[in-house]
Amino acid sequence: MSSEAVTPRADRRLHRARQATLLSLATGVWTTVLLPAVGLTRDPDPGRVALGAVGILAFAATQTAVLYAAVTPWLDQRWRRRAQLSLAVVAVLTVPLVGPVAAGVWPTWAWLGASLIGMAPLLVRHLGALAVTGGTLLVSAGVAWWTGGSVGRYLAVTGGIGAGVAAVNWFQVWFWDLLVEARQGQAAQARLAAAEERLRFARDVHDVLGHRLTVIALKAELAARLAPVDPERARREATDVQRLAASALTEVRETVHGYRVVDLGEQLIAVAGVLRSCGVRCTVPAPPVDLPPRAAAELAAVLREAGTNVLRHSRADWCRIHIDQEADVARMTVANDGAGDRGADEHSHGLRGLAERLAAAGGELRVHREDAVFTLEATVPVVR
Repeated sequence: MSSEAVTPRADRRLHRARQATLLSLATGVWTTVLLPAVGLTRDPDPGRVALGAVGILAFAATQTAVLYAAVTPWLDQRWRRRAQLSLAVVAVLTVPLVGPVAAGVWPTWAWLGASLIGMAPLLVRHLGALAVTGGTLLVSAGVAWWTGGSVGRYLAVTGGIGAGVAAVNWFQVWFWDLLVEARQGQAAQARLAAAEERLRFARDVHDVLGHRLTVIALKAELAARLAPVDPERARREATDVQRLAASALTEVRETVHGYRVVDLGEQLIAVAGVLRSCGVRCTVPAPPVDLPPRAAAELAAVLREAGTNVLRHSRADWCRIHIDQEADVARMTVANDGAGDRGADEHSHGLRGLAERLAAAGGELRVHREDAVFTLEATVPVVR
C-alpha cells in the first residue's frame, strides 16, 4: 500500500470500514487463539501450562500487531517489518513452549499453526504464502511426532482450519484495499480537476495578455520610430500604448477575480481596430445574434490568438474574418495574406493550446496555408 494513501482518520466512512475490518480480522484470529487455550485446561502440569500460556499470549499479541499493520496503509514500513519479524520469532518459540501442552490429548500447537497459515496472505505474496503454509505443516507434523499426538489430526487442524482462515482474512484485506484504492482514486481525481482548472486559468491569462502585449510592443516600437519625424502621431501612439496597458491590467484583474466571459462582438471590434491601426485592412462581420454565450466565448479566445498571430508572425496587407452558424455548429474563419515563411502554423504553442481548448469543448481547430495566405478555421458545437 502506498505511503501516500488517504488516511481513514480524515474520512469518516473509511474510518468505520477500517474499524469493521479490524474487528472481523481480530474475531477470527482470537477464535483460533482461544482454541489452543483449551489445551491449557487439559494439562495437569502447572509448569507446562504457565509456559504454554506465555507462548499463546505472545503469539496473540504479535498477531494483533500484524493485523493492525495490514489495515493501516499510512504506517511506516519499518514498523510493519518489525511486527512481521516479531511474529516469525514468536511462532518459532511457541514450538517448545506450546507444543508439549496437553500432549496426546489436544492438538494445542496445531491450532496456532492454523492461525499462522491464516495470517500468511497478510504477510507475504502468493509464493511466500505457499512456502509459509508448507513449512507450518511440516512443523505441525513434527510437533505431533515429538509429543506423541496424531499426525493426521494435527495436519487436518493446521491445514484445513488454516486454509479457511486464510481465505477469510485474504478476502477481508482485499476488500479493504479496494476501498482505500477507491478513495485514492477520488483524491487523485480531485487533484486532476484542480490541475485542469489551473491550466484553464493559465490559458485565460495567456489569451488576455498575449494579444495586448504584442500590440503594446508594436505600438511602442512605432512610436519610437515616429518620434523624430512625426512627433504628433508618435504622441498619439504613446497615448494608445498607455491606454492598452491600463486595459490589459484591468482584464488581468478581472481574470484573477473570476472567470471572465469575453463578448465576441467587442473582441471583433477590438481586433479589427488594432489591425487597422497597424496598416492591415480588415473585414469584420457582425457575429450571429443567436450565438450562445459559451460558443461565443470559445470563438473569442480563438480570435484573440488569431489576431495576435497576424501581428506577430506575418506582414499582412489584409485580414478577413467570417463567422457563421449552421444547425448545431458555429464556425469562424480568419484569413490573412502575410503568412510567407514566418506565418504561424499548427505547431505553435498558442494554436496548440487553442486546439486543446476547443477539443475539450467538443470543437475543432484547423489551419492551412496556400501560397502567402494563411487560414485558420475554428468550429464549436452550439449548446443552448
